[in-house]
Amino acid sequence: MKIIISPAKKMNVDNDVFAAAKLPCFLEEAKQLAAWMRALTYREAKSLWACSDKIAELNFQRFADMDLERNLTPALLSYEGIQYQYMAPKIFSKNAWDYVQEKLRILSGFYGVLRPLDGVVPYRLEMQAKAGLDGKKDLYDFWGHKLYEQVIDESRTIINLASKEYSKCIEPYLQPEDRFITCIFGEWKDGKVIQKATQAKMARGEMVRFMAENQIAEAEELKLLDHPRYIFEEGLSSEKEYVFVRKNS
Repeated sequence: MKIIISPAKKMNVDNDVFAAAKLPCFLEEAKQLAAWMRALTYREAKSLWACSDKIAELNFQRFADMDLERNLTPALLSYEGIQYQYMAPKIFSKNAWDYVQEKLRILSGFYGVLRPLDGVVPYRLEMQAKAGLDGKKDLYDFWGHKLYEQVIDESRTIINLASKEYSKCIEPYLQPEDRFITCIFGEWKDGKVIQKATQAKMARGEMVRFMAENQIAEAEELKLLDHPRYIFEEGLSSEKEYVFVRKNS
């Protein structure tokens, strides 16, 4: 079983908790993307990122100075988004770290697929970016089937805790024998369950922590999620979607 999650835009450098264990599996592809980014003008890069001048200047300089093999931070500690804050990997036990290193994979527009202890540097390049290098129309086209092949294992089961932007790079390549289970974290509104982005990110991070702390080995065990705000709803769920609804919503 593998678990997939999205990256975060905000990143940091942190070598104090753990040293990076390995280099990313698609390092050569990342180097190719870095070279393509460095060839862009500032205006082109800012347009690609669709961000403020402050963020664009920071990331334009990051690519200009980028060394993908030095001063690396373990991926799970480098990302600082809401999902990662609620996952709280800095307080993982050794068993939890062993679990996520084996089962958790971070999807990235720049690095492709990352294991938690793979060494990374801060970057900005979302999967939806129209990165037209080598005749490709975008990063989905650039990565193709490589990411799916990297995350599928002998169990043929993937737990999807990624956003749609990132799960889209896996779903087109799923085979009939694969189980791809998306976890939905929502609340009742006007007679239906809706998912709000911030709350869903929080819950996805907490789900990873729950799985790591409890060494979850089978998808069905996710239904036992012990959460103060969410409860599994069997009647709303299916083989492809596990729906968790906010209590008292």
